[in-house]
Amino acid sequence: MFNHEDRIRIRHMLDASQKVIKFIDGKTRQEFENEEVLVLAVLRLLEMIGEAAKKISPETSKEFTRIPWKGIIGTRDRLIHGHFHVDMNVIWNIIEKDLPYLIKELMEVEKIIGESIYDKTFLETMA
Repeated sequence: MFNHEDRIRIRHMLDASQKVIKFIDGKTRQEFENEEVLVLAVLRLLEMIGEAAKKISPETSKEFTRIPWKGIIGTRDRLIHGHFHVDMNVIWNIIEKDLPYLIKELMEVEKIIGESIYDKTFLETMA
């Protein structure tokens, strides 16, 4: 039912989301914003999440409505086309609130579509 490319894209979204959380772990917003390389890495990972989401098939995106596909893609588009005008309030909110939710949802999607290789330990830390 679900195509192999969607499975790969879901995995890419999950990997990139987990990397952002790992990179930010233990840092305050100010510490994050003061590390230019870290900010650039996180912005790139958010772009990658959006790019993968953009290529998810319509069938898969319609099946998993708890994932805010349009919002993720919109964030990617804003970062790609206006990266010199990034609102760090929005980025920090994505890191603190949206990504933990997205990670849980992507893990659930992986369970459903098969070929799940997620890290159960990481899921436990998100509880």
